[in-house]
Amino acid sequence: MKNFANKIFFGAFIFALLFTACKKDKVSSEKISEPQVTNVIKDSVSLKANTSAQIMTKPQVPVLCYHRIEDGKKGDYTVSLSTFEAHLKMLSDSGYHSILPAQLYDYLVYNKSLPSHPFLITFDDSRSEHFAVAAPLLEKYNYRASFFIMTITYNKKNYMTKEQIAELAQRGHCIGLHSWDHTMVTKYQDSTAWQAQVVAPKEKLEKIVGKKVEYWAHPNGVYNHISAEELSKYFKISFALSSKRDSMQPLQSVRRIIAPDCSAQALLKSMKNSFGGK
Repeated sequence: MKNFANKIFFGAFIFALLFTACKKDKVSSEKISEPQVTNVIKDSVSLKANTSAQIMTKPQVPVLCYHRIEDGKKGDYTVSLSTFEAHLKMLSDSGYHSILPAQLYDYLVYNKSLPSHPFLITFDDSRSEHFAVAAPLLEKYNYRASFFIMTITYNKKNYMTKEQIAELAQRGHCIGLHSWDHTMVTKYQDSTAWQAQVVAPKEKLEKIVGKKVEYWAHPNGVYNHISAEELSKYFKISFALSSKRDSMQPLQSVRRIIAPDCSAQALLKSMKNSFGGK
């Protein structure tokens, strides 16, 4: 009888030890999972949008602006075909990678990473040579660009057709808006003007390309704070020229420089002087 009681006591003791060990394992397992939860929280926090002040402190990405790509013409907005290709070759040989406005937006707002030596190529005014000449050369160097459309020009002589605009979007380029008829945004005095120059053209252009149009280029590169505030309702980014950025609306006043008919090395020097960098 005594031996039987001892066996019962010993069995109960072993059960208690096993129960305690299992409980410790459960607690330990729960503790192991805690860092995973913390990481999820950290990832969520990293997606918090930067303030305007934080965006202003981020290094600027060079943005080039082209208009005409044409031989035999002179002017501040005209670049010869050979010069344009020399620019692209120099940038490619120097390790520059073209990015699109969506990548720039994620970098400025959410601190997303960019490739080494990032820059943007942009075109204003919907010229036909943008499709016929510029796009093939860009793609030769594995570059993509942003084409800002002045919608009054649809299907007119020397300007892109709707089908060409849609094809550029299909080939991975960005299509943005450059107003209806190139009236400067500072002259939009009432809702009628905003409807005619921004709202209606944006909707029509979106139907042509089959996706949202989220980027704008200021006609003549001109804006003011009031117009920047209004444009923020319609676009993620608006591109100006070399004017000072609006500290309260830095996304609506992203700087560009005109790419002149200059040597490739002169262009590179201008990019570094205007935007910083090595």
